[in-house]
Order: sequence, then structure tokens, then C-alpha cells
Amino acid sequence: MNAHTDNALLGGRVILRQPAQGYRVAIDPVLLAAAVRAEEGQSVLDAGCGSGAAMFCLGARVPGVALTGLELQPALAACARAGVQLNKCARARIIEGNLAAPPGEFTAAFDIVMTNPPYGADGTPPPDASLATAHMESSLDLTEWLRACLACLKLKGRLVLIHRADRLSEILSALRPACGDIRIFPIHPKANEPASRVIVDAGKGRRTPDTLLPGFVLHESDGRFSPAADAVLRAGAALPRC
Repeated sequence: MNAHTDNALLGGRVILRQPAQGYRVAIDPVLLAAAVRAEEGQSVLDAGCGSGAAMFCLGARVPGVALTGLELQPALAACARAGVQLNKCARARIIEGNLAAPPGEFTAAFDIVMTNPPYGADGTPPPDASLATAHMESSLDLTEWLRACLACLKLKGRLVLIHRADRLSEILSALRPACGDIRIFPIHPKANEPASRVIVDAGKGRRTPDTLLPGFVLHESDGRFSPAADAVLRAGAALPRC
């Protein structure tokens, strides 16, 4: 394995192994895990799990869930497998594979699919190949990625994703007409600033009207995390629900 580091998340409740160079985890996977309303005994797929940050954070909050991570890049999948041992996740497994052609056993198999898709649709890719793969759309564009996730989801299951706020219209278009009960949760860098990220929680085969939730503010004016963000990012709290 290439050089790696072991880093603490959620105030030390999660240990994340990740490459020393290339793709490194920021806060988005932690926010994603905090948005998932999982219950003990449910099965959860992390589609494009990277080194496993979202799935391990979810497992720390809801220990009884069965976690599966699907990751394309071998080095990141290896880090995630190490994370299963580091975090003593007895009900977790990592599968190296492509969401464009997932294992047949994945079809309509999961109660919840969570995902942090690549954010870049155009522009110059980062020079690091691993970082470029993690950040730039390649074999699947955003619509195809989300539809592949929906194919892995049981009827009435939930798809939860975090993405750029400026691509919300694409996300909603990709989810229709398969989903309803779509809950949109804006993430604001600071109060009175436009949302930079959005979390979308959609129910497959549901017809309940959509809900636009109150925004979540990450930082105070001086740059410190807000109390609500600190509770999520350091104490492992769930994001507020409607």
C-alpha cells in the first residue's frame, strides 16, 4: 500500500486511514453520514465510499446497521478495508468495483444508499490521478450516477446524497419520476451566505410532496464552526430533521 495516514473523525470516535497524497477527506462525508436516518438492522450502501469516512461515521452513530462500501480505486478500497478493522465494524464490508457495473447482488438490495458523487462536470482535472477520479465525472455523469444508486435501492428505500448547491436542478431532474418525499437541506458556509452544498434525501417509489428544510450554517462570522456544526462534526450528532 502507498503511504497513508490515520486520522481521527468525530472527536476520535472514528479512525480514518487515507492516502498521504491524493484524495483526502473533508467534511462532506461526515455531513452526509449525519443526514442518514438509518435504524438498527437496516442495510446501507455507500456508493463511491472512498476511504470509508461516511460509512464509519454512520456506523459510530448507529452501530446496528449493515454497511457496504463500493469503491472504484484500489488504493482507497484498501484504506477502507483497513478502516473496517480500525473501527471494529463487524457488520461492514468493502467491495472494489464500479458503480457503472455494480455486482448483480446489489440490485434493489439496500434500505438506504448514501453517496457523495464526483462534483466536477467540466474544467481542468487535478494533476493527481486519484484526486481527479474522485472529483471529476468520468464513466458516469451525475444523472447516471444517481440512477445507478436508485437501482441498488429497495422500493420505499432512501437515497441520501451531498452535492454542490448549484447542481440542485440536475439532481431533482435525475430523481424524477422514481422518487418522492424529497427533502432538501441547504448547507451554508456562513449565515446570510448562499448555500454551497445541498443534502438531498429522496424516497424511491414515494409520492409525498417535497420539503425544503431550514438551512444549516457551518461557520460563525469569525470562521469557527457554529455550535450546531460542532455537534455534528466533533460530537457525532445527527443533522436536524423536520
